[in-house]
Amino acid sequence: MPKPEVSDFGSVDPAPPTTVKSLEKLNIILNNEEENMFERMRAVFSLRNDGSDESVDILSNGFNSNSALLKHEIAYVMGQMQNEAAIPHLIERLEDEEEHVMVRHEAAEAIGAIGNISTKPILEKFLNHKLPEISESCEVALGLISHYNEDLFEES
Repeated sequence: MPKPEVSDFGSVDPAPPTTVKSLEKLNIILNNEEENMFERMRAVFSLRNDGSDESVDILSNGFNSNSALLKHEIAYVMGQMQNEAAIPHLIERLEDEEEHVMVRHEAAEAIGAIGNISTKPILEKFLNHKLPEISESCEVALGLISHYNEDLFEES
């Protein structure tokens, strides 16, 4: 039995990228609530691999899904992409008190993975959140930003 491949991002993904290259078609697959979740995940990883701002926008449309699992994975790949165009979408997920905690946790960590120092205040805002999954994820994200921006980052 062949083993799953390690992606260019250093991860073994829950689904391999699809062979579909059209961003328009990937958008349709990703956002079709009737589509098989495995195929939707394949679209997520294809969009991640594309890496463009347009792919980020398409992925952000997936935050309207009914699936917390899919939204969690979208936030995760946005962190892997390290495309700053994802930051506003991730902040929106983190700030949404109605969003599933799993999605909010991953949005915080993805913000940290992108590493933009300007996100420090939003992450600090949630350091004392009542849900430890959120406060601890913000703590981790701030630690990552601090690690890679030591010269710009003052410990609070």
